[in-house]
Amino acid sequence: MTRTQVGIVGAGPAGLMLSHLLSLNGIDSVVIDNRTRADIENTVRAGILEPDSVRLLVDTGVSDRVLRDGQPHEGIDLRFGGESHRVDFRALVGEAVWLYPQTDVFADLADARERDGGDVRFGVSGTAVDITEPAIRFTDSEGRRQEVRCDLLVGADGSRSTCRAEVPEAVRAHSSREYPFAWFGIITAAPPSAPELVYAHSPRGFALISRRTETHQRMYFQCDPETDPADWPDDRIWEELQARVAGPDGFTLREGPITEKTVLRFRSFVAEPMRHRALLLAGDAAHTVPPTGAKGLNLALADVNVLSEVIERALAKRDGDALDEYGPRALDRVWKAQHFSYWMTTMLHALPGATDFDVRRQLGELGSVVGSEAGARFLAEGYTGRWPA
Repeated sequence: MTRTQVGIVGAGPAGLMLSHLLSLNGIDSVVIDNRTRADIENTVRAGILEPDSVRLLVDTGVSDRVLRDGQPHEGIDLRFGGESHRVDFRALVGEAVWLYPQTDVFADLADARERDGGDVRFGVSGTAVDITEPAIRFTDSEGRRQEVRCDLLVGADGSRSTCRAEVPEAVRAHSSREYPFAWFGIITAAPPSAPELVYAHSPRGFALISRRTETHQRMYFQCDPETDPADWPDDRIWEELQARVAGPDGFTLREGPITEKTVLRFRSFVAEPMRHRALLLAGDAAHTVPPTGAKGLNLALADVNVLSEVIERALAKRDGDALDEYGPRALDRVWKAQHFSYWMTTMLHALPGATDFDVRRQLGELGSVVGSEAGARFLAEGYTGRWPA
C-alpha cells in the first residue's frame, strides 16, 4: 500500500505533465498506466503545439528540446480551387505553432519525471479505482497487487477512460458528434513537399500535407471509415493524393516509399462534469476533437495546467472551493476548441450528400477566410490557441 496526495490514472502527456507540475508545488503523486513506456513511445502520433504548450514545456523545466528539434511554423496554406492561400499567424496574432510529435512530448515528460524522482508505474494491469475513499488498485508489472490511497484521483486515461465511468449516470452529461468520414494516413520516406502544412479542399475530398522530419513526411486524405488500408497499394495512394492537391499553379507532392498506412476515425466528445467528488478528468478522458484543428494534445496540456493550480490551492492552501473552478475554467476552452475543430472540419471536407450549392458555399467560406483580415485572424487565433478572453 502506498499513500500519496494525488493518484493519476494514465501516464500519457496529460498525466505526466500534471505530476510534474504538482511536484513543482511540493505535492506528491503516483502515476500508473497499463501500457509500458516502450508501448507509448512507439505509438507514432503527429503533433502541432500551440505557443502556450511550448512555453509550458520549456518554462516549467521539462525540456527545451522542442526549441532545438521542433519546427516552428508561422502559418498554414489553405488550398482550394487548385491554388494555395497562406494564413500568416505571425502577422495576424504575433505567434507561431511548433511541429513536434506527441511521442517526443511524452519522452520529454517521462525523462523529466525519472530525472526528478517521480513515482510512475508503467505496465500495470487490473486497474480499478474507488472514488468514495479515493484509491487505485492494480497489479504491477512484476505481478504484485498494489493499492495507492490518495486525497484526489485524476482520470487521464484517454478516450476509452475507465475513470470516466465512475461518474454516476444521474449526474453526467455526454455530448458527442460522429463524423461520416475518416482519414487515411501515411508516412512516406520523402523530402518535404511544402515548408508548412497544407490543408486542401478538393472535389475528391480533403487532404492534409503535413511534415515530420526532413526525410519522412506524414500525409492524410479523407476516406470512408470502413476503408481497409490493404486495399490501397502505394501507386493508388499517390494518385489520390496528387489529384487532391492538383491545380493550375502546378503544385505536386514529392513522392517516396510509403512506410506506414493507417485509417484514423474521429469524433467530437465532451464529458461533463469534469469533476465529481474526489475524481477529476483531464485530456481525452474528458473530451476529444477531430484532428483537423490540431487541438487534442494542446487541450490536454491546458487542462492539467489549470488542474495543477486548483489542486495546489485545495491541498496546500486548504482552499475548499478551488476544485469547483476546474470544470468551468477548462470547459470554456474545450468548447471553443470544439467549435474551431468542427468549423475547420466541415469547411474543408467533402460532406456526404452535398449538393452543388453546398460545395460552392464551402468555397465561398474559404474565400471569405483568406480574403479578409478578420476571417484570417479568426483562423489564426483558433489554430494558435490565442482566443480573446
